[in-house]
Amino acid sequence: MRITKIGLVAASALALATAGHAQDIAIRGEQVHTMAGPMITDGVVVIDDGKIIAVGPAASTPIPEGFTVVEAKVVTPGLVDARTVVGLSGYLNQEHDQDQLDRTAPVQPQLRAIDAYNPDDALVAWLRGFGVTTIHTGHGPGALVSGQTMVAKTVGATADEAVIMRDAMVAANLGPSALAGSGKSPGTRAKQIAMLRQALISAKQGEAPKPAKKGEAKAGPDKPPSLEVLTMRDVLARKLPLLVTAHRAQDIMSALRLREEFGIDLVLDGAAEAYLLTDQIKAAGVKVILHPPMARQYGEFENASFTTGAVLQAAGIPFAYQSGYEGYVPKSRVVLFEAAIAAANGLTRDEALASITINAAKVIGMDKRVGSLEVGKDGDVALFDGDPFEYTSHVVGVVVDGKQVSAAPQ
Repeated sequence: MRITKIGLVAASALALATAGHAQDIAIRGEQVHTMAGPMITDGVVVIDDGKIIAVGPAASTPIPEGFTVVEAKVVTPGLVDARTVVGLSGYLNQEHDQDQLDRTAPVQPQLRAIDAYNPDDALVAWLRGFGVTTIHTGHGPGALVSGQTMVAKTVGATADEAVIMRDAMVAANLGPSALAGSGKSPGTRAKQIAMLRQALISAKQGEAPKPAKKGEAKAGPDKPPSLEVLTMRDVLARKLPLLVTAHRAQDIMSALRLREEFGIDLVLDGAAEAYLLTDQIKAAGVKVILHPPMARQYGEFENASFTTGAVLQAAGIPFAYQSGYEGYVPKSRVVLFEAAIAAANGLTRDEALASITINAAKVIGMDKRVGSLEVGKDGDVALFDGDPFEYTSHVVGVVVDGKQVSAAPQ
């Protein structure tokens, strides 16, 4: 990456970025993949006050006086990780930094990701170093309803500064990972669905008042509904999608039946055996956040395939890749590497790049802000010294909201 300047000292601009102010910056690339049209050879992306104000060939896209110019071989939108637990599942892998799952109850939709998100966790910066600028993160697998998710930028001193969608989805889980042991509920797949149905029905009908204990006043009709009920009412009202982690075909079908019964917005997460049900998934009109292709293929993943993305693409099913959740250090995969594997197993390079940029943004409902290099969108850009999917290429710069947050040594 090379930094030049038009009427401004680059070091001063970088100091402004560090201080948290948006830069006036233009990014020039030998190849600019806008993800909104064909790749532009010798292209320019101009960013003012955090937003993209111009995109096009360098020969016909003027750069205003005073803008810092950053150059790279390949320029793409900032990458979007469509499903992760980074910021809740810390890199230390110790009890004190593992907030992605509360096992005290099987159904806890009221738990908010923003109340547990740590923007200072090393994994947030680690992912940003690979060009990831937007993450859909929150409570992970291991409970029937583990909590809510949020969408955040990989910058910000506090969770409130990082978040761009506080309440994104409600995370539910089907299959063995969400079964309780020691005779607790849910103990079977049928009980999982029964409990999910009950949570939705209770939200729809309202809670019956609990009998008063001895010495307590009788519960009245004006008792406010619980946070659990209020959250599930948002799911029923289609204000919040239900994000269901399900890998086995039978669990995917249970999720689809639940969607049909209650008319809710459903997003399938993981979906290792989705290639067996493309007709059903497409007919239901649901989106898929597909498991990382390199996830270890055992247990629920034993029938996973590197080519599932290509199968969904061919079937016309909207999907994106994710880093997911890993129970071991470093606690997160990198979507750039996962998409590269998909590009070697049936997807074109453009399709693979779309699965971690514009298509990922669409799946999480953020495509009006991120995922492509278009006028009016956030100034989030990843810069590479070669083909993003080549092992020998590197991320040499990252711009988030018009601020250059990382750069290769000069």
